[in-house]
Amino acid sequence: MSLAPVSAFAAGVPGNADLPLTPQASPGRGTVAFDLPGVFVGTAEYGEGPTGCTVVHLPAGARTAVDARGGAVGMSGGYDYNHAICLAGGSVYGLSAVAGVSEELLCRRSNRTRWDELQLVSGAVIYDFSPRDNAVHPDGALGRAALRAAREGEFPVGRCGAGSSATAGKIEHARAEFAGQGAAFGTFGTAKVLVATVINSVGVIVGRDGAILRGNYHDDGERRHPSVDYAALSDAPPVMGNTTLSVLVTNVRLSDRELTQLGRQVHSSMHRGIQPFHTEADGDVLFTMTTDEVDLAGVRPTGLGALASEIAWDAILSCAE
Repeated sequence: MSLAPVSAFAAGVPGNADLPLTPQASPGRGTVAFDLPGVFVGTAEYGEGPTGCTVVHLPAGARTAVDARGGAVGMSGGYDYNHAICLAGGSVYGLSAVAGVSEELLCRRSNRTRWDELQLVSGAVIYDFSPRDNAVHPDGALGRAALRAAREGEFPVGRCGAGSSATAGKIEHARAEFAGQGAAFGTFGTAKVLVATVINSVGVIVGRDGAILRGNYHDDGERRHPSVDYAALSDAPPVMGNTTLSVLVTNVRLSDRELTQLGRQVHSSMHRGIQPFHTEADGDVLFTMTTDEVDLAGVRPTGLGALASEIAWDAILSCAE
């Protein structure tokens, strides 16, 4: 279903201080199971938005490579080691949810603040105000709630968490469609790869057969590739406030350079499923994490990247189900 223009940009819409907000569960339409011990995922939302956040928690911590692209990145932390990643709606205001996750982890450490006790949290946000007529955004309380809801081995998918109001195919706002968040998991011998993504893109979601599965929905019921429309819109202003946020977790032990290259390779591959991607109006971020459990056997890191890229495409496609 396409989205009608809304008054999200008008003055006087209600925000967090105007409503009695209570964090709610955000289960989505189902979950993707994954087998990565020590990796927990939680979601929470404010139904009044709707908007929400998604937290990937690794209590033991994990080395992290960050690949940020596009012209409108909204991110905090960006550390090369993290105990949690928080993805949120609410644009720059949603970064307070990242702080909430950090506060909750501090409480769990009994407020110990020695250098080796610090809990590192990085996060990134999407601009999800376009399809709604309010300024409700994820805050510290919602970040805490998402972390408290985290469960091992299950990734909620659909319109939930950070993907509660995520949309795709915003060649024009009225032709966008809801996308949400997706996930996929694969095993290759002892190697394991989880990829999750929140799609709030200018681009449409594209299937492996080239069909447009979500976004740029016209009144005649057809979803068109953006290239068909861009010539006619050549004088139109760019549609702003778009981002795809992704997290990749693997158990493969990689050097820092290999981890960075894995993230770059997979992030680059995602253009197959999201077209166009990494535009001036996007703030795409991929967090690549490793639990450093197994050595890579039978395939070089480039091969792992090729396999992980297919998992990433599966994650994208799960947003269109």
